[in-house]
Amino acid sequence: MKNKKYQKLLINIAIAVVVYVLVMIVIQFGLVGRQMLSLITPVCTNVMLAVSLCLIVGFLGELTLGHAGFMSIGAYAGALVTLNVPLPGWLSLILGLFVGGIVAAAAGVIIGMPVLRLRGDYLAIVTLGFGEIIKSVFNTIGITGGAKGLSGIKPMTNYKNFTLVYILTIIVIVVTANLVKSRQGRAICAIRDNYIAAEAAGIKVSRFKVMAFVISAFFAGVAGVVYAHNIGILKPVNFDYNTSIEILVMVVLGGMGSIRGSIIAAVILTLLPELLRSVADYRMLVYAIVLIAMMLFNNSKFKATLVDRKNMRKAGKVSKEA
Repeated sequence: MKNKKYQKLLINIAIAVVVYVLVMIVIQFGLVGRQMLSLITPVCTNVMLAVSLCLIVGFLGELTLGHAGFMSIGAYAGALVTLNVPLPGWLSLILGLFVGGIVAAAAGVIIGMPVLRLRGDYLAIVTLGFGEIIKSVFNTIGITGGAKGLSGIKPMTNYKNFTLVYILTIIVIVVTANLVKSRQGRAICAIRDNYIAAEAAGIKVSRFKVMAFVISAFFAGVAGVVYAHNIGILKPVNFDYNTSIEILVMVVLGGMGSIRGSIIAAVILTLLPELLRSVADYRMLVYAIVLIAMMLFNNSKFKATLVDRKNMRKAGKVSKEA
C-alpha cells in the first residue's frame, strides 16, 4: 500500500515537472503565437478557481454560485495593495497575494456562517445574490474606480513570470488534495455523503462547512490577485454570475469530487475557444458539442464506478455468508 502511495506521488511530481518544462520551452522558443501565450496565466487561474470550488461543490456537496465574488474581492484587495504600498515589485505582489487571500477568506467567514445554514437551491440562490451585491458595491466605490474600473495594475503574473504562477497553482492543488485526504477532509466528505449521520456521529457540521468555505474563498482570492496582475485592469462586469457559472461548469465536467478532473476541465475549457478560432462560424456549435460529450463521458464513468462498488459489496456479502 505504501509503495503504491509513493509511486503515485512520484508520478504526480513527474507530471508537474514535465508540464513546467514543456511550457517553459514553448515560452522561451516562441513555439506558439502571442495569443496562445497570453492564455497560460488564465489557464492557471482557472485551475486554481476550479480546484478551490471543487472543495465546496465536489467534496462538501453544496452548490454555490458566488465564487466569482470571492475572486473579485481578492483581485481588488491585492491590486490596491500593489498600487498603494511602496514596496519593490515582487514584495508588493507577495503582500498583495497574502492580503487578497485573507480578505477573501474574511468575506467567506462573514458570508459562510449565516449562509451555510441553508442547503441545496436556497444556498445557490443566496450565494448568487452575494456575488451580485459584491459587483454592485465595486461599481459604486470610488477607491475601486467604479464602473470605469481599476487601472494601472502592473502585469507581474503574465506568461513571462510563469514560474511564480505555476508554483501558486501547484500549492493550491497540493493543499486541497492533502486537505481532502486528512481527518478534516474525511469529515467534510462524510457531511456530503450523509448530513444527518455525520451530525449524529459527532461531527461538528457547521464548523467543517465554514472551514471548507473559508479555504475555498482564500484560494479564490489568490486566483483573483493573479488574474488582476495579468489583465492589468479590473472591471466589476468581469465578475458577474456568468463567471461563477463558468467555474462551476469546469468542476461539474471534470467530475464531482475529482481534483484531477477539475484541472483537466479547466485547461480544456480555457484553451478550447482559442483552438476553435479557425472555425469561427461554427465555434460555439463545436464548443457545445464538446461540453455535451465531456458530460456524457463523465456520467457513464460515474455510473460504471457505482456498478463496481455495488458488485464489490455483493461479493463481500457472499464471502461473509460463505
